Amino acid sequence: MSERDTAFFDRADAFIRIANEQMEKGAAAGEVSASFMYGLARYTAWFSASGWTQSKDMADAKQETIDFFVKEYRQMLEMNMDDYIQNFDQYIQVSEELKQKG
Repeated sequence: MSERDTAFFDRADAFIRIANEQMEKGAAAGEVSASFMYGLARYTAWFSASGWTQSKDMADAKQETIDFFVKEYRQMLEMNMDDYIQNFDQYIQVSEELKQKG
């Protein structure tokens, strides 16, 4: 893994640690996920806006920009879902009660 790849995952892990801290403070996982997605959407909108010199140019590229980020997110989500499916027992601790119901 290159230094660049390591930095990529270190940044991602830092965001996940913040999300986990929110759950430790009592927020539900779904609430944290929704806030995380909103924060990412807000940051992505800012990131996109910072690359333009005029609002009209940003507006003209809006759909293309959304399509790009949705495609990228979908690929990352699919990759991580596959990872969790393949490593479910290692990653998720299911109580014996739930196992018996399943």
